[in-house]
Amino acid sequence: MSEISDRYSNIASAFSARVEGVQDWTSPSPCEGWLARDVVAHVVGVHRGALAQVAGGEPVTLAADDDVVGAWSDATSALHTALLDPATAGSTVPSPFGPMPLEQLVGRLICTDTLVHTWDLARATGQDEQLDADAVSGAFAGLKPMDAMIRMPGVFGAKIESPPGCDAQTEFLNFLGRAV
Repeated sequence: MSEISDRYSNIASAFSARVEGVQDWTSPSPCEGWLARDVVAHVVGVHRGALAQVAGGEPVTLAADDDVVGAWSDATSALHTALLDPATAGSTVPSPFGPMPLEQLVGRLICTDTLVHTWDLARATGQDEQLDADAVSGAFAGLKPMDAMIRMPGVFGAKIESPPGCDAQTEFLNFLGRAV
C-alpha cells in the first residue's frame, strides 16, 4: 500500500467510526444549512464523483431516502479498492488543480475533505471531535498555500482568528472557518 492509501484508510476509518455512532441524522452540523446526514451525503458524493471520473461516467447522487450508512460503506470500500489497483490509482482524473492521477486527488482533496467533515459530523452528533494529529498536520500544510483559492463561495468560509497557543487541530479548523 502507498502512503496515500494508508493515510486515506486511516482518515476513512475515523469517519466511519463517527458515521456508525450517529444517533440523530437530523442534528445540525457546523456546515451552514447542513444536517448530520448532509455531511455524510457530501462526503459520499465526493467519493462517488472521483470514482465516476475513473470509470468515465456520472456519479450517482444520494437520494433523500437512501441508506447513508450503506452508501458511505460502499463508497469508501470502492475508493480503497481503486487505490490498491496501480492502474486505477494512476488513472488521470480532472480536479480543481487540473488533471492528476486518482491517487494524488485522493491525497490532496479527498483525504482533507473527509478529515474536516469527520470533525463536522462529530460536532453535530456529540461524538469524539479529536482528529488524527498527523492527518491534521498534513492537510493543513497542503491547504495553507491555497488560502485564497479555498475562500471562494461554496468551498470554505472566512478564517477565524485562532487564540494564541491553541493546538494544531484548533488552528486548522479555524483556518477552515470552523468555530471550535
